[in-house]
Amino acid sequence: MANSPPANDQRPSGAADSEYAVELVGINKSFGAVHANKNIDLKVKRGTVHGIVGENGAGKSTLMSILYGFYTADSGDIFVNGEKVSITDSRHALRLGIGMVHQHFMLVENFTVLENIILGAEDSALLTPSLARARAELATLAKDYSLEVDPDAVVEEVSVGHQQRVEILKALYRGAEVLVLDEPTGVLTPAEADHLFRILEQLREQGKTIIFITHKLREIMAITDSVSVMRQGEMVRTLATADTDPAELAELMVGRRVLLQVKKGAANPGETRLEVRDLVVKDEMGVVRVKGVNFEVKAGEIVGIAGVAGNGQSELLEAVSGMTAPVLGDVIVSGKRVSFHGDDGAGRLRKAGMAHVPEDRQRMGLVTSYEEWENSILGYESDKRYGAGLSLDIPAARNEARRRIEKFDIRPADCRLKTAKFSGGNQQKIVLAREMDRELEVLIVGQPTRGVDIGAIEFIHSQIIAMRDAGKAILLVSVELDEIRSLSDRILVMFDGNLIAEVDPADADERTLGLYMAGVEEPATESDAVAAP
Repeated sequence: MANSPPANDQRPSGAADSEYAVELVGINKSFGAVHANKNIDLKVKRGTVHGIVGENGAGKSTLMSILYGFYTADSGDIFVNGEKVSITDSRHALRLGIGMVHQHFMLVENFTVLENIILGAEDSALLTPSLARARAELATLAKDYSLEVDPDAVVEEVSVGHQQRVEILKALYRGAEVLVLDEPTGVLTPAEADHLFRILEQLREQGKTIIFITHKLREIMAITDSVSVMRQGEMVRTLATADTDPAELAELMVGRRVLLQVKKGAANPGETRLEVRDLVVKDEMGVVRVKGVNFEVKAGEIVGIAGVAGNGQSELLEAVSGMTAPVLGDVIVSGKRVSFHGDDGAGRLRKAGMAHVPEDRQRMGLVTSYEEWENSILGYESDKRYGAGLSLDIPAARNEARRRIEKFDIRPADCRLKTAKFSGGNQQKIVLAREMDRELEVLIVGQPTRGVDIGAIEFIHSQIIAMRDAGKAILLVSVELDEIRSLSDRILVMFDGNLIAEVDPADADERTLGLYMAGVEEPATESDAVAAP
């Protein structure tokens, strides 16, 4: 095999004797007063896909970070291939045959794929031999596991799905036999997620062991052989996937019965609150990504936009929310055209009554080096609740942050904690709380439940429905088709920068939406709300 162990391989030699690739026994880890892992036991059978599910903050990523050497456990033991080991850092974990693909990729964006693959694993100070060997091995790995990527492509210029393949290839190139995937589909389109599952099946068939961390129960049922459930830092239960179902797993995760279907009554649309007219948007390279679209959102309705990533949805959201200025067209809020002149379009839209949850919480929604309370007021520092004039009432801002922490169940419940210390799902809830918990007329939401656990999804969906029922106009973009179908009162389909169809959610089965999203099927009827290309 191409991915033979590296020369400095330190993995235990008892592989043939042990049924388990990894065993964790009595693992404890605390961060100050937060007890993230409480006496955790976990056994992962060799050559299987083992799922780990739990709410945000349940301790899943902490546990795997201990296995990968990012953290050291306060107490407990780790066994690899039946032999006790003491993992000191991630390089040591890799030498033991353990690789990890993190939720937020660890790639140098202006390096090529090949340069990222060998980074930290060079043969010598002379890069040419390392690159030549890596290129040959990369070709073999890509063929073996259907992980085709262009080795000379610059990482920032390839899709998110391709970037994830690069991360997997990095681990395999270093000889990983155990591959930990932390929320691997959180940033993938449905098609990219399906391709990932096919890759994982091939890895399993060739004897690799996969630990699959996710909050998406559909994925657990589709890809795993067994599943462990964590709740509030403890291991609740491990089951064979064939012996359980999503309802049982959701209840084990949350500690109560969870509503897996969105319940909402019929919409009662009122006056138009958001109008988008003849909007044209270019990206940073000058390419037209939004091609003269028209639509409107009324008070008391949710309009969802479906589409395969890369068809202009992100650019549309950024322009409508004022993050970028359109080349042409108008955005009208409550009958008033918003000016994009200057660099404060987003601020003018906030004053007009619009709130915006961006698609990428870390790049556009948060400053992760700030404390939670600082992010809780980001963009709203001049709000009268936080003081008058140039003075900021810090105690008032912190108290408001504490109220939102309780209302949105943000964990840990510490407004003075650096935002980088929160899990991805709790970072998402910080953004949602800031934007949704205020007086507004229009809410723009991009990927509201990306990286969020099942209990929080139920809560977020109920909040969005409640805002609709209170007469707010909501524009929703999500790669989760189930979310689009269950929340939307009208669905607009975007393809190649155009809104090509309007679909009634009652008729929006996955096949129909998929055909529209691929640009295969023409809309059955024309709609005044949609501008045909």
